[in-house]
Amino acid sequence: MVPLSAWAGFHVALFVFLALDLGVFHRKGRAIRLREAAIWSGVWVLLALGFAAGVYRIQGAERGLEFLTGYLIERALSLDNIFVFAVVFSFFTVPAALQHRVLFWGILGALGFRGVLIAAGAALLARFGWVNLLFGAFVLLAGVRIFFHRPEEIQVARNPVLRLARRLLPVAADYQGAAFLVRGPQSAWLATPLLLVLLVVESADVAFALDSIPAIFSVTRHPFIVYTSNVFAILGMRASYFLVAALLSRLRFLSAGLAAILVFIGLKMLAEPWYRLSIGASLLVVLLILAATVAASLLGPAAPSTLPGDARAARKENL
Repeated sequence: MVPLSAWAGFHVALFVFLALDLGVFHRKGRAIRLREAAIWSGVWVLLALGFAAGVYRIQGAERGLEFLTGYLIERALSLDNIFVFAVVFSFFTVPAALQHRVLFWGILGALGFRGVLIAAGAALLARFGWVNLLFGAFVLLAGVRIFFHRPEEIQVARNPVLRLARRLLPVAADYQGAAFLVRGPQSAWLATPLLLVLLVVESADVAFALDSIPAIFSVTRHPFIVYTSNVFAILGMRASYFLVAALLSRLRFLSAGLAAILVFIGLKMLAEPWYRLSIGASLLVVLLILAATVAASLLGPAAPSTLPGDARAARKENL
């Protein structure tokens, strides 16, 4: 059991970093340049590796490897989130200066939802061992679905959360700076398009969490390791969005690689009653799949862009 002080200390450190991020380094909305995105991505990777070293020292080598493997799986699967975020930002023509703010609040909400999902998953696995097989089947099917899924088929306008928000919320005609809500005529509150973007980003992460959380339980059932590896992966995803989004056209085999990882994890979970693959071997397989995916993508020609061509017209039509 991890003591309550460790949970509290982790969250205090987390909120300090988040407060510094939004309140100091990005207090004023501005576009994030590639150099800055690379630096912040490196910072979060180093923090994750430092945390892994701490886990290794305090809880042993096995827990340290579990954290690293879970972190790597989550970071890999988060690449699909980045593509969806890029599509959403293009659809709504979100100004570059506002994208960081949306990702900050969107991922902050994702942390809370994933915490609830991890707690529920851990409780189910502790009480019903057969749930692991159910998770394995779910992850395997998710991998097959992603393999046959084409990125250009993403239809932002059909997002159920967005459609519900349009029905329930009066929406301002255009962005009002970094505000999510503004006063309209007769002092009535209006949602800005930025709030709709935030809702779509949140709903997209919920969908991805339903795939990634069961996957990480294939590595460990230790709630603290599952949760902290998720947190570091999500925060790293936010920082690296501005870096990776520029390279998406080069990663043409990304979906196939992510599908292969999920299929491997699903099969690993289904085989556990008869054969349990070591954490080190699992980490090696995931690394090899990622390396093969990146190498095949970079050696081949860039894929044509799948982002909406006339996003501004689409947004005005669908608000």
